[in-house]
Amino acid sequence: MSLTPSDVDFYGDELYSALVDLRTVPNLRDRVPGIDLTDAYRIQSRMVQRRVDAGEAIVGKKVGVTSAAVMNMLGVYEPDFGQLLSGMVYRNGDAIKLDSLIQPRAEGEIAFVLKHDLVGPGVTAIDVLRATDYVVPCFEIVDSRIDNWDIKIVDTVADNASCGVYVLGTEPKDPLEVDLALVGMTIEVRRPGESVGEIFATGAGAAVKGSPVNSMVWLANTLGALGIPFRAGEVILTGSLTVMAWVKGPQTITCEFGGLGSCTVTFV
Repeated sequence: MSLTPSDVDFYGDELYSALVDLRTVPNLRDRVPGIDLTDAYRIQSRMVQRRVDAGEAIVGKKVGVTSAAVMNMLGVYEPDFGQLLSGMVYRNGDAIKLDSLIQPRAEGEIAFVLKHDLVGPGVTAIDVLRATDYVVPCFEIVDSRIDNWDIKIVDTVADNASCGVYVLGTEPKDPLEVDLALVGMTIEVRRPGESVGEIFATGAGAAVKGSPVNSMVWLANTLGALGIPFRAGEVILTGSLTVMAWVKGPQTITCEFGGLGSCTVTFV
């Protein structure tokens, strides 16, 4: 199916309004029979453009649904991508107000920050490593605008890959200094009044398409085929190493990566 431009604008504006108003809407797949991925990405572009028109800037990209754990959790079995905007950025250790989000979940990831442009198709793992300034631990706080996270691939794509906000760690590493496929990660959740947190999940870099580098290659080539380059200075989130952690109340979440450091975020 190919939606008309007015339909694309309608659904993109609806999702943008849901973001601004902190509410959800019914999934698109049941309301728009025949909607396909091309339609969904056109809707995403409209939603992102509304944010840019409101004063935000695009600061990077993200890959979503890269690990088997997240695929099984959501019933989505192929990666997607979204755009990162300046209004999504938090610093390591920041407190995020729960009432600024809708139905957040936390994902521990490895983020790449680029020193050179990277333009696909034809990008290889070596190209990715040469273009990378550094890698750093990251939390992506995904936050669907779809009722009850009732999503399939077209729903999350249209909703800018369920982007919420993200938090970068402060210990940058040269990607050549660590085997990103073998990096281990733990996620610890500590609630108010607790002196010791609870281990929520463990994972490894190989959970992300065999390596976060492969995730970068996939995204660079997928976007390159669409005429969208990676730009120097952009942040690229490569996908969750584990299942997503529900954020159901005040808590502090830390992801710790072997050889890469950590990232912490507090919800209040």
